[in-house]
Formats: sequence, C-alpha cells, structure tokens
Amino acid sequence: MVAGSVIINKRQPKLLDLVRNTLRSNHYSIKTEESYIAWIKRFILFNNKNHPDNLGSEAIRNYLNFLAIEKHVSSSTLNQALQGILYLYKNVLNKDIGWIDGIKHITRIKHLPVVFSKKEVNKIFENLEGIPKLVISLLYGSGLRLSEALSLRIKDIDFDYKQIIVRDGKGEKDRHTILPITLLNEFKKHLNDVYLQHKKDLKNGKGETILPYALVRKYPNAGKEFGWQYAFPADKFIKDKESGLVFRWHIHESTIQRAVKDAIKKAGITKQGSPHTFRHSFATHLLENGYDIRTIQELLGHQSVKTTMIYTHVLNKGIGVKSPLD
Repeated sequence: MVAGSVIINKRQPKLLDLVRNTLRSNHYSIKTEESYIAWIKRFILFNNKNHPDNLGSEAIRNYLNFLAIEKHVSSSTLNQALQGILYLYKNVLNKDIGWIDGIKHITRIKHLPVVFSKKEVNKIFENLEGIPKLVISLLYGSGLRLSEALSLRIKDIDFDYKQIIVRDGKGEKDRHTILPITLLNEFKKHLNDVYLQHKKDLKNGKGETILPYALVRKYPNAGKEFGWQYAFPADKFIKDKESGLVFRWHIHESTIQRAVKDAIKKAGITKQGSPHTFRHSFATHLLENGYDIRTIQELLGHQSVKTTMIYTHVLNKGIGVKSPLD
C-alpha cells in the first residue's frame, strides 16, 4: 500500500435496498414494491435469516407450501409471494433457480365484486366529509382506483374538458376518465387550499415534490411547480432515502380506508365494502345507465374486455332470467 493513501470502505447496499432500487428502475408501482419487499423479508425470516443467495428451489418450495398448508393463504396471495421471490433471484441475485415443482397449488375461487346500490352510495356519502369524501367521490364518479386518486398530480386535472388523466395506471398505461361536473366547485376549492399551502412551503424553503423516473435531472426545477404537486398532499413531510429530499407525499391509503369503514358502519350497511367497492359501483351503475361495455373498459383502464364483463353478471339483466316468483 502506498504511504499516505486512504482506503475507503464503501458500505455495500443492503439486499432489500437493492431490490427496491431495481423495482424503481423498472418502473414498478409503489404497491408492488411494498408487496415484493414484504414477501422477500418473510421468506428470509422463514429460512432463519439465511441469505437467499445460499438458498434454492427447495427453500422456495418449502416456504410456499408452508403458506398454502399452514397459513391457508389464497391463490392470489400465494402467486404474489412467488412473484416477489422470483423477482429477487432473477433481477437482483442474477441466479437461475430452475423449475420449482411440488408446490401445493390452491384452486382459485372467482368471486363476484361487491357493489353498492345507488341508494347505499348516497347513505355512505352522508357519513363522509372533507378530503375522504372528495377522494371517494373520484372513485365513484371517475372510476379511479384508490392509489390512482391519491397519486393524482394537479397538472393532470383538466377542468375545461372535465377529465382526469391517469398516469402510469395498472400495466404502466395512461388513460383518460371523466371528471364529474358536480365535483368541479368543491375540487377547485380544495386545490386552492393546496395552492396556498404550497406557497407557504416554498416560502419556508420547502415545497419541492418528488418526480417520477429521472425527470428531476431533465427538469431540475419542475418539482417546485404547483402542477407537479399531489392533489391530496399529506399534512407532514417525509424524507426520500435516495435523494434526501424532504417533501409532502400524498395522504396515506389507510386514512381513506378507515373513513370508508366508519361511514359504512354508520350507514347501517352490512356489505363488506371498501374504497375499491366504489370503483365497482361506478362500472355497474354505468352499465345500468345503458353505456356500452367498451366505453366502460376504457374508463376503467382494463386491458381486456373480459375483465370488465364481470360487471354484467352483477346486474339482474345480465343473467337474463326472470324469476318464476315475479
């Protein structure tokens, strides 16, 4: 070693940080990122914290069978766990684990979606207020997923054409959907409050939001623009681990989920509904109003019309049979 030289020990990124980085570079959604990392963490703990690089197909098979037999998880949950673990080996560890046989597969039960009637929707709205009510209004009035509504940027709300542009929806696709006329005044008032808050944040040396992909390098000042802010910003700031940026993320999904749960209970409705039920109700009620299935498919952002067709089975007229009692 040359005299006077300094050896710099660079800390190797942790395994889960590597997983997170590759998921983001491949433009996976935040929900998929959280899910994959959670399953990988559980897989490691199941194997007594052994590094996955020292494990193989047998360890994966044992873990999946444990989930299926001991934990009685659904087929979709089992598949989610498998996909997360396979992503780790293929994209992070660059390890070919071959074919995994002997997995106890679960028969998938196809459930019809829960749908609120128009009367039930009105009763629930009577027990909602403030931002949760506005968010749920977008799920029911525009057919958005909860994650799509909360990650909505102000620049993607078009009041003149009364439409919303959903960026990077499921399948990493953009789409247009309707902005209900009845929400215009309330939504504008809400965004005016967001604008005043943003101006205050800028004055206090903050107000920059995180940008998708690598846009921050191409447009270094765009994060401070009002149009790039979240339409439903959180009350508190968080710090991005990668960039160190302190910013307002959007409000957490659990805030809306709790509000909906309480509203359903107060409304005296026994159906097991959630925020996503309002998206199902959006599609079903459009069908009831005579809109064609292809239009609804585009508004929902379904890749196949077969996915949208499930709502025809919810309607009595979709069955096409009149009860002999009637």
